[in-house]
Amino acid sequence: MKVICVDPRTDPLWGELLCQAPSSVFHSPAWIQVLCDTYSWEPGAHVVVDDEGKPQGGLPFCRISDIFGSRIVALPFSDYCDPLVLDPQAWRPLTAALLAEGCPVALRFLHCSLPLADEPFALVKQAKWHALDLRTDTDVLWNQIEDSAHRAIRKSQRAGIQIRPAQSEQELRAFFEMHLKVRKNKYGLLAQPFAFFQNIWRRFMDRQQGFLLLALDGDTIVAGDLFLEWKETLYYKFNASLVDNLSCRPNDLLIWEAMRCGKLRGFTSLDLGLSDWDQTGLVRYKRKFGAAEKTISFLRHESTNKPTSVEAEMRALLTTLTTHFTDRLVPDPITERAGEDLYRLFT
Repeated sequence: MKVICVDPRTDPLWGELLCQAPSSVFHSPAWIQVLCDTYSWEPGAHVVVDDEGKPQGGLPFCRISDIFGSRIVALPFSDYCDPLVLDPQAWRPLTAALLAEGCPVALRFLHCSLPLADEPFALVKQAKWHALDLRTDTDVLWNQIEDSAHRAIRKSQRAGIQIRPAQSEQELRAFFEMHLKVRKNKYGLLAQPFAFFQNIWRRFMDRQQGFLLLALDGDTIVAGDLFLEWKETLYYKFNASLVDNLSCRPNDLLIWEAMRCGKLRGFTSLDLGLSDWDQTGLVRYKRKFGAAEKTISFLRHESTNKPTSVEAEMRALLTTLTTHFTDRLVPDPITERAGEDLYRLFT
């Protein structure tokens, strides 16, 4: 076997591997293009081919160089990005190609266990993942939901909450402003730049490969969920809602409508994405819909150059700046600008 480095946005060899392997939306050319459009990173993918030139494995990544040095991440801002390995023997050439870059390498994976047994990589973090099987009857889907969610859905329906897809980038902007407030006020975190969401809209929604589902109270958008589509899976990627309207429980109704919509459109699963271990409320929220649960593992290989004291100091400063810019006294436009300048460093 030999390793070829390709551009996963355009190379037909990568497209051939995606068709053969159980890939996710995070392996898709559209998702990788969103990352590059937003952050100007250099994308690549190592593909292992056999003697006939047929792909047997591969992994996409971004080469990142900033104040923290140079590194390879597979892939930044993606819930997970498993190595696509048709032949287990392909994993060793893939790791050799990654390590040959001579810089730190970060991986995050869900389904493929090969990296866990690879000595050069160390486990640095784990997170939870949830997904719903949509292949069963709608009545069965409803019955697997906890009673608390049943009550919330009915309450939202009685309150007159209407669910519909977003129709313009103006409505995407309204969703983003809610998302910014949730990240800032609930979690003390910055939001990705609005340009990131615009690029998702143009690479997915404009091509009928995703949708933004909105909950409206009259003419007011009170909540929304952003979904991406890939193969037979619908991906729940972002959520936002107005604090003053949570009593009408729009978020529960949004997930139920997404389950129904996904099933009607022929998707076999609804990927509810990543939750950090300490996000107990978010984990409970996903579990109450009857979701299966697995673990996402984050691995890292350090190069021969260990992190310096300067890098540690800069990361501490980034945390401090985030705390300052997400203070409730800081106007939202300033917090948004901070996300535009700093979010690229959270890799």
